[in-house]
Amino acid sequence: MKIPQMIAAEFRRLTASPMSIVALIALMCVPVLYGGLYLWANQNPYANLDRIPAAIVVDDTGTTVDGATVNYGDDVADQLIQDGSFQWHRVEKSSAASGVDDSKYDFSITFPADFSSALASASGTDPHRAVVTLTTNDTNSYLASTIGTQAAEKIRTSIVKQVNEQAAKQFLIGLADIRSNLVSAVDGANKLADGSARAQSGASQLADGTAQLASGSQELAGKLGELASGAQQVSDGAAQVAAGNQQLAAKANQAATAASQIATDAPAAGQRLIQQLQASGADPAVIAQVQATLGQIDSTVQSGNSQIQGAVGQINQLSAGADQVAGGASQVAAGSQQAASGASQVASGASTAASGAAQLRDGLTTLHDGTTQLRDGLKDGVDRIPDNSPSLQKKQASTIADPVNLKNDSITSAGTYGAGLAPFFVALAAWIGIYALFLIVKPVSRRAITALHSPVKITLAGWLTPGLLGAVQMIGLFAIVSGALGFRIDNPLGMYGLMGLASITFAAIILALNVWLGSVGQFLGLVLMVLQLVTAGGTFPWQTLPGPLAALHHALPMSYAVDGIRQVMYGGSAATAWADAGVLALWMLIALLVAAIGVTRMTHFRTLRDLRPSLIG
Repeated sequence: MKIPQMIAAEFRRLTASPMSIVALIALMCVPVLYGGLYLWANQNPYANLDRIPAAIVVDDTGTTVDGATVNYGDDVADQLIQDGSFQWHRVEKSSAASGVDDSKYDFSITFPADFSSALASASGTDPHRAVVTLTTNDTNSYLASTIGTQAAEKIRTSIVKQVNEQAAKQFLIGLADIRSNLVSAVDGANKLADGSARAQSGASQLADGTAQLASGSQELAGKLGELASGAQQVSDGAAQVAAGNQQLAAKANQAATAASQIATDAPAAGQRLIQQLQASGADPAVIAQVQATLGQIDSTVQSGNSQIQGAVGQINQLSAGADQVAGGASQVAAGSQQAASGASQVASGASTAASGAAQLRDGLTTLHDGTTQLRDGLKDGVDRIPDNSPSLQKKQASTIADPVNLKNDSITSAGTYGAGLAPFFVALAAWIGIYALFLIVKPVSRRAITALHSPVKITLAGWLTPGLLGAVQMIGLFAIVSGALGFRIDNPLGMYGLMGLASITFAAIILALNVWLGSVGQFLGLVLMVLQLVTAGGTFPWQTLPGPLAALHHALPMSYAVDGIRQVMYGGSAATAWADAGVLALWMLIALLVAAIGVTRMTHFRTLRDLRPSLIG
């Protein structure tokens, strides 16, 4: 018997009665119903989130910001309702709590009474975080709670963006005010620098002048000291001259007194001498001559007395003048001493002034350098702060609040949630479809085995019968995925090729299990499906699996079927798709070889299992 004849005989058996036909059609529809219905139900659930009921509770009492009353809770609630991402219901706190509890709402968002004041506290003395409360109930739906958590995170991000934008706007406005004030400060610093330069110049002149004053006052003090010394000597000499003149005047007065006495006594003395001569009887001629001589003497005495008296008067005047000269010289000496002392004080003060003027000059030089640095620093600060317009400040505030815009530059893209799950459920449906077919399809022809036909032909006939039916199943499933559900398929021919290859590979594997183990093998096919269900990496990345299951991911065939279908469906790597197809083909060949060995055993030996009825079929 040839392979086509064995296949045809099996088909005739499967369609021998109306109920057989119904059973075959029902089992043929299993992968289409399983894969199609599941993918239809999850085609694009994120597009229907607006059907999920959720509650918003706004207890926010508002606050005052810059003199204006604000209520951020109301603003966010209005924005959420307008956005319509969920079916929002604004209710009271008690209604939200009971609604989440009795499944009226899947989750609720609550803005507390201090929500606005907490947001505004960032610019005050008591900054603290605002709280948004998410209330979930996993008995409603775990995924709904997860989606609610993601929604709350998006709300938090949106609020943070608004707060950051407002803060950035205030910061930029303040920065603009600072720049304006710095411009005024630069003008003042320019004037200060100019004034300090003039002050520095004046201080230098003052220092030079006080230095000259100190030098001149030192010389003056020296000269006045010498003058005071000379004046003192003059005063001492004048005093000595005055003392000598006083002695001379006293002697002259004595001489004047004596001369006056002589002048007074001389006539009487001459008269007595004449009388004595007359009394002695002297010659009248002699007396006359003596008298004449006495007259001349008297005249001389009188003249001398007059001269002496005049000289004494001059001496007295000289003595009085000498006293005056001595007094004046003494005053001059005292004055010159005071002048010398004052000049010394002036010199000392001028030296101190010169030192202070030099310090002032140095200090004003430092001040000028500092004011110049201040001016340059302020100008540099002004240059560093951009002079932005209000419209540019608004754009900058928006950019600062949300500086990163995520650009999704996907190498490949599934497009929707359902399309993302499609490779996994297509592969799983292929296994389920083949598994269901083996409930009515005989793994091998007992008639052919009894007739000792070629084990290879028997094996191929037993494989091709469910394989062809599986290929038809994949045609129906492919039509559902690409047509009814409208999923985008980058390589339709390649995708169907991998779907068909996966189906016939799974047929070879389940055939081998049935040939060797019978009904136990059929049960192991179910166990193997469960193992591949969790290790294929169809939902979460396989790297998240526990170690032993992650190892099975690299060994079991469904992993390669899922990966290969992804590559051709999303437009991935053709080389990877061919590699996955190669692994499936290797599994198919190994399974067919194992099945052929089992069929060979069955054609040569009989076992107790062959004599017992199967639990399945």
